[in-house]
Amino acid sequence: MTDTLPMFPLNSVLFPGVSVPLVVFEDRYRALVHHLLRVPDPVERVFGSVGIREGYEVGDHGAQSLFKVGCRVQLTEVEPHPDGTFSIVAVGLERIELERLDVTGTFPVGHVVDRPEPPGHVPEEILERARATFTAYRAALVGLRADPYLGDLPKDPTYLSWTLAACAPLPLQDRQSLLEAEDAELRLTMVTDLLRSELRAMNVIPSLPATEVARTRWSPN
Repeated sequence: MTDTLPMFPLNSVLFPGVSVPLVVFEDRYRALVHHLLRVPDPVERVFGSVGIREGYEVGDHGAQSLFKVGCRVQLTEVEPHPDGTFSIVAVGLERIELERLDVTGTFPVGHVVDRPEPPGHVPEEILERARATFTAYRAALVGLRADPYLGDLPKDPTYLSWTLAACAPLPLQDRQSLLEAEDAELRLTMVTDLLRSELRAMNVIPSLPATEVARTRWSPN
C-alpha cells in the first residue's frame, strides 16, 4: 500500500538501524523539520530519504535523479540554532521504495511503498567471514584514521549486515547496491568482498584506504 512521507534526499545512503547526524539549512528542509516538530508523538516524527543519483542536496535545481530504494527515518534529536538552521540526529527504520516525488509544497513529499527485509537463515561461515574481514580492515586502519566502529559487532545477522554496510568506506553506488541487496546473506557476502578489495588496495598503497586514493586529485609534484 502506498504511503506518503516528507522526503529529504541526500548525497549519501542511509541504512536501517544506523544513526546519522545532519545539518539542515535549506528552506525546504527547515520547513520539513518544523513540520515534524509539530507532530505530538516523537515516535511519529518520521521522514524518508533516498540517495541522489545525479545532482545536489541544495540549490534551485537540486537533485536531478534519485535512487528509488531508500530508508524510512525517525527524527530522534533536534538542536535549533539562532540563524534558523538545525543540527539533527536521525535513525534509519526500514527500507522504502519511492514511486514518485511531489515538490510542489513547502518541502518534498514522497509516495512510497515498504520494501521489507525477507526473513532467512544466514550460514555461520558467511557471518564469520564478514566479521573477520571487517576486523582485519579495522586493524589495517590503526594509525591512519579513526576506528570506523566502536564496540562489539552486532550478533543479529541483519543488523550486522546494515552495520558493516554503513561503516565500510565505499562509493555511493556500492552503498546503494548494499541497501538494495535482497537479504542479509547477500548483503554480507557483498560487503565482505568489497572490504577485501579495499584491503588489497591498501596493501599496494598502505597510506590511504582505496576510496580516499580514488578521491584524491592526482598531482605530478
